Amino acid sequence: MKKTGNMRPGRPSGKPSGKQGGRLDGQARQGHGRADGQRSHRPEGRGDNRNEGRYEGRHESRNEARGDRRQDGRGAAPSAKGLSPKSKDGFFLFGRHAVEAALKNRARECVRIIALEKALSDELLSLRPGVKVERVEDEAVLRASVPSDSPHQGILMEVRPLPGHDISELEPVEGEKNIILMLDQVTDPHNVGACLRSAAALGARALITQDRNSPGESGTLARASSGGLEVMPWLRVANLSQTLDALRDLGYWHVGLDGHTDTALADIKLGDNLVIVMGSEGKGLRPLVRKHCDAIAKIPMSGRVESLNVSNAAAIALYELMK
Repeated sequence: MKKTGNMRPGRPSGKPSGKQGGRLDGQARQGHGRADGQRSHRPEGRGDNRNEGRYEGRHESRNEARGDRRQDGRGAAPSAKGLSPKSKDGFFLFGRHAVEAALKNRARECVRIIALEKALSDELLSLRPGVKVERVEDEAVLRASVPSDSPHQGILMEVRPLPGHDISELEPVEGEKNIILMLDQVTDPHNVGACLRSAAALGARALITQDRNSPGESGTLARASSGGLEVMPWLRVANLSQTLDALRDLGYWHVGLDGHTDTALADIKLGDNLVIVMGSEGKGLRPLVRKHCDAIAKIPMSGRVESLNVSNAAAIALYELMK
């Protein structure tokens, strides 16, 4: 398809309907024009402002990292019968579906398969013939290497993280719906994985999260994504506000989701190039990220419950905007 270039395709000339607080003229716009400044493999940066980074980030990110190591065996001392990755940045995928999806993804570096004989098949092994296979007889070895509540189906695979994506890859494609999902400090790997699954299923262009206060790749996240991790571009950036500015320059409008507004998501008419921005459960969107949104909208609810799980809300929002 023909790309639209640096013009702002589909951006209305007037104020959008449902707009609540547009772009701040006085905002500093660092990193514009430097697509590589938003690469997902960059070292972690500060939060979107220093105060928020200090009070929301440090304890949560330390606990999150500690929790990831306990769940996936990355960097943690294994139990007496558990396995440890051979590579420094390696981690284990578990379950047949996650392993199959990774083997089909040529961008994924697969180190070794560890499995019970009954879990292996010629069809599975033919997906990536060069991968080393280690057969084990004791299922307890596999069980001790994955989270206690996660079925492994007799198979694990050690992998390395996927290569990063560049924000320039998200330039809108003319004549198509270009929808990006951005998560503002959603820390639960199950939720991020479920969002990847919904984004892949409903045709989104990419998922964007912040380096800080959001989980990285893990076996738990991969299983929750049900293959979405292997097919959906995922950008992990240092600063969400600067990333929103860069996406605006590519031609995207930004819609933040928040239940405390009178504007329904279905009433937002901003064209085909949209970023859906969702905050963490409980805290919602941080103030600076919210100010970078062109409109704030809600998913109308019956009132019988207070809110939706973030992954459920993401699926509904993607469906509404992709119609």
